[in-house]
Amino acid sequence: QVQLVESGGGSVQAGGSLRLSCVASGNTGSISRVAWYRQAPIKEREGVAVIDTADFNTYYHDSVKGRFTISQDTARNTVYLQMNSLTPEDTAMYYCAAGYRSWRSWDAVQDYPWWGQGTQVTVSS
Repeated sequence: QVQLVESGGGSVQAGGSLRLSCVASGNTGSISRVAWYRQAPIKEREGVAVIDTADFNTYYHDSVKGRFTISQDTARNTVYLQMNSLTPEDTAMYYCAAGYRSWRSWDAVQDYPWWGQGTQVTVSS
């Protein structure tokens, strides 16, 4: 089993920055990929960014490219999401998810069996 705990959410004005953290515990050796997802009210959950834990490869949703950066600190079992130039459209609950690489697209939820409880990000104009 793997447990994930997110932190770092909050309220900021447009143009501001936040850094989210996701700390993993438990059987972390079984994780090969960690992703951040978000879900806004009445919208579907969408993948924001992912990092492959072995080779540090990253992928991003088109809407956050150039603004968000995903990174990991393997010694601390922590994955970060640095979010810059935030806009009101980034307002959502952000979730950390851990799982496996597969033949599917990086944001296929079927490949992430472990999820955190989420942290709220609110961006005001």
